[in-house]
Amino acid sequence: MKDGRWVEAEVKVRYAETDAQGVVYHGSYVVWFEVGRTEYCDVAGYPYARMEAEGVNIVVSDLAARYRRPARYGDTVRVATRLVAVRSRGCTFAYRVTLPDGSVAVEGETVHLFVDRATGRPVAAPAPIRAALTGFAEG
Repeated sequence: MKDGRWVEAEVKVRYAETDAQGVVYHGSYVVWFEVGRTEYCDVAGYPYARMEAEGVNIVVSDLAARYRRPARYGDTVRVATRLVAVRSRGCTFAYRVTLPDGSVAVEGETVHLFVDRATGRPVAAPAPIRAALTGFAEG
């Protein structure tokens, strides 16, 4: 699944996401990863709201980001997201944020655990979620 399907979302850089020089603050990219991941799950046919309604959350257990070039206030960036792996109790997503000229601003990855909403304890990846995500990624 390493070369799975990418899903893209656009984000227009808001002033609040930048520092005094108008450069995007590094933590803003983490929020954009979530925008991308949410869009991915929506397009894959298993939105977060459905997971939550079925008693499951996917929580971040690890995050990595490699900063290449700065995005700036007013830019419209593209957040591309793909599923890298689904394991027994978790999954991994990869991200690539590109600038208006197509150059890469940030590349990253998040590792997640499936958890029971009521208890917060890790659970096995529910079969319907696993099937939807992997089926879409491989499709």
